Amino acid sequence: MRTLLVGLDGVCREVLDPLFDADRLPALSSLFDRGVVGPLESQIPPWTPSAWPSLYTGVNPGKHGAFDFLTFDGYDWGLVNRSHVREHALWELLDRHGRTSVVVNVPVTGPPRSFDGALVPGYVSPEEPTCHPEGLLDRIEAELGEYRVYAPEGVDGDEAVEWYQRLTRMRGEAFRFLADEYDPEFGFLQFQQTDTVFHERPEDDAAVRAVFEAVDEQIAETLDACDPDRVIVASDHGIGPYDGAEFRVNEFLAEQEYLRTTTGEGGMPSWTAIKDDETATPSTSERLVALASSLGLSSQRLGTLLERLGLKEFVLRHVSTDTVRAGTERVDFPDSAAYMRSRTELGVRINKAGRDPDGVVAPAEYPSVRNDLITALEAVRTPDGDPVFADVAPAEEYFEGPYVDEAVDIVTVPAGFDRLLSASLRGEPFGDPSEEWNHKPTGIVALAGEDVDTAAGLDEAHLFDVAPTVLSSLGVSPSTRMDGGTLPPVEAEPTDAYPPFDAAPDSTDDEDAVTRRLSQLGYIDDDEY
Repeated sequence: MRTLLVGLDGVCREVLDPLFDADRLPALSSLFDRGVVGPLESQIPPWTPSAWPSLYTGVNPGKHGAFDFLTFDGYDWGLVNRSHVREHALWELLDRHGRTSVVVNVPVTGPPRSFDGALVPGYVSPEEPTCHPEGLLDRIEAELGEYRVYAPEGVDGDEAVEWYQRLTRMRGEAFRFLADEYDPEFGFLQFQQTDTVFHERPEDDAAVRAVFEAVDEQIAETLDACDPDRVIVASDHGIGPYDGAEFRVNEFLAEQEYLRTTTGEGGMPSWTAIKDDETATPSTSERLVALASSLGLSSQRLGTLLERLGLKEFVLRHVSTDTVRAGTERVDFPDSAAYMRSRTELGVRINKAGRDPDGVVAPAEYPSVRNDLITALEAVRTPDGDPVFADVAPAEEYFEGPYVDEAVDIVTVPAGFDRLLSASLRGEPFGDPSEEWNHKPTGIVALAGEDVDTAAGLDEAHLFDVAPTVLSSLGVSPSTRMDGGTLPPVEAEPTDAYPPFDAAPDSTDDEDAVTRRLSQLGYIDDDEY
């Protein structure tokens, strides 16, 4: 293995330094001590389902098209997957140069596209993901035992921490098994639990230590087994406490008369966030809903499936309250001039005629409506008199490429990333923070090993720089379409103009995948469906 890329979700110096000081992470500490380390600026939005595609393609979301956990088709939505990332992944470019890769647990990589090597998808894929090549998951489980993307439903307390550790071990064991089998020049091993533990147990120091120690152990074993010439460690964003008041953007837009609500079954409820029932294990219905959702069905297609299974009413009784006030009032997206579709998009979408199905803002009025909204949002102050936003700007100031029109129209960057933006309708624009910890825009990057110039600086390293740096480290030209460049510790290869990305899918249809999986689990017969 010539280059190993280790991905750590949601990791920054503020998280690592206390663990380094306590000598809890010998493998990572050794890499950092013998290499070069610096901050890695993330993108906007600095969230997993958009940031990892940016890292592995080297382009901004306006060029690859994945902006959020959700993708939108008018006022309908689906869950993001690899088919929505419309740019070459770095392992696909390596394939063009005869290089073999093994990729394990990287978010938004399923269903995978063909290349020379092996890929096991990570976060936002189904529990039993389609891997590359076909049948790979069966071979992994035959060799290593059970492999899971997520912990089982309903685990908590010490059992949850044990699952954090087990999932971490699964990643390392699967990667080493595949590296031994494929003998790749490039390896990419990602750990998601470093982010999960802070979202779920931010003040539990013992749980945090357990997760990071498990990750460090897997890194040590992987370095020993694979002996890579060089190692790059990179995170998609940082993480830290949120102390500021939560700001509910849709509530503000309703007060400003840009947004209307409805009490019908319209709107855009989040069908994937089924309310937890702490008194019972997940029912068959809940598992079916989660399964269908995880495979990327849009809400309309998911609704059709649930109706056939007799589950639609169940879901409507249990939808997330994220866009619901008092359980009944929702955003009326077709009848509103502007709205926040999803809080993790970090912005406001304008309902523009000619672009959106029932657009109410005429194209001629769009510039003035957007400017007025920007001015109104810039003026928002917290109850303590502080600005809510560090920046409110047109999308074009943050995104560039063929898919900018799929993004929000106005990007809203919270001041200091210290307060959560929410799409909720709760009666008041401000409220107590609903999450103690969340994402920060600065992660970390480290490079060590052969041909790494440790005297070179890492000033202004950006998420977009990771893919071109990996390619250059393997003697492969980065793409001219990439927004980043090779980091100074690695000698840069000249860029090359690769063929345009072919978005034609080379994997099975989502609904077919749902049907097969439900049939395998014994929930339905193929003939009945």
